[in-house]
Amino acid sequence: MRIALLIILAIHALIHLFGFLKAFELAQFEALKEPVSRSFGILWLLACLILLCSLILNLTGSQFWWLLGLMGVLFSQILIFYFWSDAKFGSIANLIILIASVLAYFQFSFDRQMEEEIAQIKANTQELGSERISKADISHLPSIVQKWLDASGVLGREPISSVYLEQALQFRLKPEDQEWSPGTAQQYFSVEPPAFHWTTEMKMNSILKVLGRDRYMNGEGEMTIKILGILAVADVKADAKTNQATLQRYLAEIVWFPTAALSPYLEWKQIDSLSAKATMRYQGVEGSGTFHFNEAGEFTKFSTLRYMDVNDESPTEWVVEAKRSAVMDGVKIPVRCEASWILESGEWNWLKLEIVDLSFDF
Repeated sequence: MRIALLIILAIHALIHLFGFLKAFELAQFEALKEPVSRSFGILWLLACLILLCSLILNLTGSQFWWLLGLMGVLFSQILIFYFWSDAKFGSIANLIILIASVLAYFQFSFDRQMEEEIAQIKANTQELGSERISKADISHLPSIVQKWLDASGVLGREPISSVYLEQALQFRLKPEDQEWSPGTAQQYFSVEPPAFHWTTEMKMNSILKVLGRDRYMNGEGEMTIKILGILAVADVKADAKTNQATLQRYLAEIVWFPTAALSPYLEWKQIDSLSAKATMRYQGVEGSGTFHFNEAGEFTKFSTLRYMDVNDESPTEWVVEAKRSAVMDGVKIPVRCEASWILESGEWNWLKLEIVDLSFDF
């Protein structure tokens, strides 16, 4: 789609050059039958240059190309109305560029909002000190959790204050879906206070794009999903069930920054030799889940009862399984995971993710 837009922009911009060339008698074009004065010739050239600048900004990845796109469409359409009999079909190209520019604006607006929200979480993030974690620091935890932290490689390191990661996704939005749709996501975590910000871009097909954002901050959860960045199909804020579900998600995802297991808002209880229950209490909200490990101390699964929707009367079993672990930024973490809801009709494996980039701030 982007290539098609670039081609349309290039051709449409160059066609405007014809008006300039005819006005200054530099060339003749049979398609332009109406006379063009030099004043209008300069205006045709100006429209051409604006559209070409929009094209260049798009090619270079600038988020502001849409602004010149809108200006170029406005300028071009005024000229087309004036030379309607010769130039009316240019309105089709203008309509395409207009739609693309409006969509780009909403993407730009969404991205700016995300940047501001992440900046807010970063501003609140507290450094956890430079004292390195020792065996004595984890001695109060269940033995399997101690083994996990040791296997993760966090002993002898400073506690992680925040983490940024990027994910490659595959998802199925409905239990009956057979095909997987691709997506990407970026996520930022803070340990103290506990918070995360997750943004995703999901491609339903070659045209339809879905933007999503989940946020956990100040003990409250929020979820937003917008088609093409415009039409909100989900917008949940600070609902009691959402707050708990988002807290439980944060709890499950501490496996990506294991030193958070030492946080004062977490309470651990051994279940058996290979599993432990963690309860998180923060800002009046409580949620728990069970962490499962293998004999080597590697995380294998997280399970809990979690609200799938704010309208659900009771929570549903939610499971996150680690499919592969690897060392990233010096810490061994699960880098490939799958998430499922255990429905009455059976297991709905709805998400596959892989961490493609990660960095810690100690």
